[in-house]
Amino acid sequence: MVSNTLLIVLAVVVLVIIGFLIALVASSRRKTKRLKSEFGTEYDATMKESGSRKKGQKELDGRRKHVKTLKIRPLTVAEQNRYQTDWTAVQARFVDEPGQAIDSADHLIMEVMQLRGYPISDFNQRAADVSVQYPKLVSNYRAARVIAVKNEHHEASTEELRQAMIHYRSLFKELLVTE
Repeated sequence: MVSNTLLIVLAVVVLVIIGFLIALVASSRRKTKRLKSEFGTEYDATMKESGSRKKGQKELDGRRKHVKTLKIRPLTVAEQNRYQTDWTAVQARFVDEPGQAIDSADHLIMEVMQLRGYPISDFNQRAADVSVQYPKLVSNYRAARVIAVKNEHHEASTEELRQAMIHYRSLFKELLVTE
């Protein structure tokens, strides 16, 4: 026959395990909620691309840690004014030369990103870095880049080029913010 002491010890152990599991589930839910809040639609896209919630969340955490190691800085007012002038010229060029304007917009975005401290050698890394601070804009940035690549092969329609310019403009405006 099992003693009362053994039953009490077993009950306590079971309660501790249940409490630990509840805390683990609650922690996981908080993490999911925090990442969804931080990354918005990029959270869902990353989960889908990675194939699992655990891998996707690890990817997003890795992005955040990577961006923290970068020395991202705001533009000075003079730099902001210069690049705003350059952007205005790119947009004006779009009317007569939309394909070349998209190339210029893409290069201008990279130039501003590099000046601010983002590594620019690899587009996927740039997009991942952008997703940390501009999660609502990263899908637009990716879409604009797809169109820019089509444009390099002379396969993009004028409407696609117009859409790319809109996407680039939304990111460019955010990159220019001085604070």
